[in-house]
Amino acid sequence: MDQDRWTAVDSYFDQHLAPHDDALDATMRACAEAGLPDIAVAANQGKLLQLLARMVGARRILEIGTLGGYSTIWLARALPADGRLVTIEADPAHADVARSNIERAGLADRVEVRVGQALDILPTLDANTPFDLAFIDADKANNANYVRWALELGRPGGVIVVDNVVRRGRVVDADSDDPSVRGTREAIELLRSEPRLDATALQTVGVKGYDGLAVALVTS
Repeated sequence: MDQDRWTAVDSYFDQHLAPHDDALDATMRACAEAGLPDIAVAANQGKLLQLLARMVGARRILEIGTLGGYSTIWLARALPADGRLVTIEADPAHADVARSNIERAGLADRVEVRVGQALDILPTLDANTPFDLAFIDADKANNANYVRWALELGRPGGVIVVDNVVRRGRVVDADSDDPSVRGTREAIELLRSEPRLDATALQTVGVKGYDGLAVALVTS
């Protein structure tokens, strides 16, 4: 099968199971108009994140890598009215676009956009109020570091999701000098070796091409 068929199948699933609405459509337009890279999650992936958050009864969500806020909106919609989502974005211009999109979606009261390098911000978050779900979708070289922080800031029974782990198949290349591949391999190896995590990873095809994600349960 080819990319056109993968895209068509995603469109079919989206129409039936993950339909867009005005806020999501406006978010995608605003991101395109602002010149943000077209790397947000697909609609069906956003719906998956939302369902995972609902399955664990999430009241607090951590997102590492905001971009324009598209995945943020999917996740925040899973929260109760008094829930909280903290999302971290390194690029101030991207963060401005995200804040506007989140406000338009009516979610500004439950989303905090923090601007800066994630490895500088994560140590400032309060581990005494743990997160129920963490979504990691930032620079891939630091994936393992982000998993460690998500574990530190999470709770037993919580979930960690790491996006873009297949690297178009290059994740199997042990000799790669690509920092994104090396960082992703380190994260996968950490998911295997960390006794407090139970994880799997899936290959995906769709409107975003050939990719995949890892999902981990915090067991203790």
